[in-house]
Amino acid sequence: MKVSYHGHAVIQIETETHRILIDPYISENEACDLDAETVKPDAILLTHGHNDHVGDTMAIAKRTGCLVVAPYELAMYLKSRGIENIHFMHIGGTHEFDFGRVKYTQAFHGSSYIDEEGHIQYTGMPGGILFYADGRTVYHAGDTGLFSDMKLIGDLNEIDVAFLPIGDNTTMGPEDALLAADWIHAKTVVPIHFNTFPVIKQDPHAFVSDVRTGEGKVMEPGDVIELVVDSDLE
Repeated sequence: MKVSYHGHAVIQIETETHRILIDPYISENEACDLDAETVKPDAILLTHGHNDHVGDTMAIAKRTGCLVVAPYELAMYLKSRGIENIHFMHIGGTHEFDFGRVKYTQAFHGSSYIDEEGHIQYTGMPGGILFYADGRTVYHAGDTGLFSDMKLIGDLNEIDVAFLPIGDNTTMGPEDALLAADWIHAKTVVPIHFNTFPVIKQDPHAFVSDVRTGEGKVMEPGDVIELVVDSDLE
């Protein structure tokens, strides 16, 4: 399995047979190295409805026909906008797809989409995502503040890579994210959701140097972490 970072909160997971994009904020994200007009995911997973996470989902899904997985209200909104290949989920729910297993976790944040006319559409509860495939587990916390049930997420899962927001102002800042890392005890902790906008300016290198549990790793857009397939599954 290959797990790559593409700026802000954009994560791509490649298994032997599928490509999955999480929160594809691409065309308006200056840090992103992907091309929204050519990327071809098999599935898009969305944590919540804010524009800097939904990003290019609608254009990509209409062009490719890929599956879009999202919390219920966001999924129904996207369906109303012409996205046909939709699978809705919600917090605590798990579903086995042909590309892997997905579970939605809590995230403490907001969720709404602002359309081209400036209208605000409420899109339900935000979430985090646990993705399981090839005997490996990837956790994308989504946009969230610190919450104590992160301890349970760590206790109930052997997480290989955790992507945690550190930008502060609208999510956890570095200090809270360090505590989250302790509770999640992932093998690798990667900071996300920072420096895209001036208000979330942070030093990711300072953050990873302070990580106490697991290995902190700064990923530049396009960087890849390779996770060896669990030998028990071969």
